Amino acid sequence: MEIKNILSFVKVEHTLFSLPFVFIGYVLAHNQFMHELSSQKYGIDILWILIAAVGARGLAMTLNRIIDRDIDAANPRTENRHLVSGAMSMNTAWTLSAIFLVMLLFGAWQLNEVALMMAWLPVLVFVIYPYTKRYTWLCHFWLGICLALAPAGAWVAVTADVHGWAAITGIQEGYLWYPTIFFISLGVTFWIAAFDINYARMDVDSDRKSGIYSFPSRFSEAATTRTSVQLTLLWFACFAISNPMDEIWFLAAAGMMSALNIAVIIAREKLADFQTTLFRVSMLTGWVLLISIMMIEPSSDSLFN
Repeated sequence: MEIKNILSFVKVEHTLFSLPFVFIGYVLAHNQFMHELSSQKYGIDILWILIAAVGARGLAMTLNRIIDRDIDAANPRTENRHLVSGAMSMNTAWTLSAIFLVMLLFGAWQLNEVALMMAWLPVLVFVIYPYTKRYTWLCHFWLGICLALAPAGAWVAVTADVHGWAAITGIQEGYLWYPTIFFISLGVTFWIAAFDINYARMDVDSDRKSGIYSFPSRFSEAATTRTSVQLTLLWFACFAISNPMDEIWFLAAAGMMSALNIAVIIAREKLADFQTTLFRVSMLTGWVLLISIMMIEPSSDSLFN
């Protein structure tokens, strides 16, 4: 199997959605506990986090392709995907999923006990996602949860080096992950849900024939646009709440929120390729937010307690 086919199979370009939020979680944890972290351990942590993140992303996509192969075969847009067309065998797909799982577990093992012991969570979330679309239009939000694990996982991986299980369970002073990483992860959930309900517009007819519960296939075009705008406002509010005092972060989130709503409300009918524009602007959101978070002084009391 050629590397090119493998990269195409796992949609490597979609990694651009989760990767900036992996870095955001990593930077947030470092800035929050910079005086308690070992500089040597912190430096190597990013390598293991990236290995675990790539493994998780590859596993999620591979499982999705395996479980959804019958649905893909019934959809004209996806009937040429690897498992449907025969360009990749099921044995190869399962082998790839095993390799990605090992990457996830190995990266988590190299980080700390908490990361390794919690590795079951993303695996379970990834396995459940392909089945949600068979039962409920809330599948878009479940996909959002899959991506929300990116900043949360990276943050926990670093924080657990200092606080162990208290990174999740809390300490005497309260929960370390609230409010910053909680609202960022919640914002990612709404952000991906907004993107995905627009992405699902391409498959309305096929979804209705196949009984797939996407939002656009169950509700009207106007309802899809309205809900997309509402979700975009929600993720902006979550990002703003996560760091209410920093102007750079606020303006970055506001700018991307405005760009996405302009694309969906005003330009959707006029754009020659709305989906490509939606993909690029949505993908850019995480990177703009990452740049803004890196511009904030680590010692700023406006971001961390």
